[in-house]
Amino acid sequence: MKRTMGAIAAVGLILAGCERPMPMTASVTPKIAGAELRQEIRAITRRAEPARLGVGLMNLESGEVWLRRGDRRFPMQSVFKAVLGAAALAEVDAGRLSLDETIRLTDVDISPPYSPVADAYPERRDYTVAELLTLAVGGSDNTAADVLMKRIGGPGAVTAWLVSRGVKEVRVDRYERQLQTEIAGLASFRIAWKGEAAFMEAMRQVPAIERRAAMAAYLADPQDTATPRGALTFLYKLNAGELLSRDSTRRLLQIITETRSGQARIKAGLPPGARLAHKTGTARTDLGVNPAINDIGIATLPDGRRYAIALFLSGSTADEAEREAILADTTRALVPAMR
Repeated sequence: MKRTMGAIAAVGLILAGCERPMPMTASVTPKIAGAELRQEIRAITRRAEPARLGVGLMNLESGEVWLRRGDRRFPMQSVFKAVLGAAALAEVDAGRLSLDETIRLTDVDISPPYSPVADAYPERRDYTVAELLTLAVGGSDNTAADVLMKRIGGPGAVTAWLVSRGVKEVRVDRYERQLQTEIAGLASFRIAWKGEAAFMEAMRQVPAIERRAAMAAYLADPQDTATPRGALTFLYKLNAGELLSRDSTRRLLQIITETRSGQARIKAGLPPGARLAHKTGTARTDLGVNPAINDIGIATLPDGRRYAIALFLSGSTADEAEREAILADTTRALVPAMR
């Protein structure tokens, strides 16, 4: 059923089927001005075409939600690394993983770019779990993410942990070394493709018709996707301390606050003085199409009020500056609705 734009104030809708509903508490913050959002978001949506824009906004005090295409699945790209970071820290909390543990990389651990860890290999092989966590979540390093995910049991373990915590509309299915090659129509990743130049040369060897078919399959694939509603659920539970211990929650939020990625996306649309803890996701543009450019995070306004924001843009034919501007302008449209 097609979802229309509008405010969805009933908190139960966002967590239907989850273990625990969000608290129905009296809020001292104003209600989200959903009606005022419709016209602006509609205009931005038309501007973004043929891409699809998904939008989620949640008042983290009251749980009130506003969604556009809230139940549609969008490819996450590196947004999943925030989820991976949480799953890894849950293992630390459970005593099954130590941040001080050292992992030695071999050829089979190397993943496609973006990956400074791969670029430094084999000169550097050893990393602590704490380093891999910061590199994967804060630096969006694909090799660091794959090594960390393998250490905690793989993509299936991450998704199973999410489901156990009541986050049922976010799924992780593949390692980056699988996902990034499949999008390009490539065979299994090999060490000879390490680095941006080598990987791009390998891509160029794949006929355009095959790359186009591979991208179309990726855009239609429910694997490695999230709905805006699911992303808000994850952010709500992270903020509320329902996923991790206090120390681990603080560590993850610090990493995603200090990241330098995505300065022209949500962050650019927030008012001066606002703070943002966020994770971006960006696919490689090929044959004039960008499969995914995303940003999700927790915004703290200058007066201390906090909102979760989830923005997903898939299948865009615009250039990078315009894609990021669409996300920034969507955020600007959301800001008045928070007041």
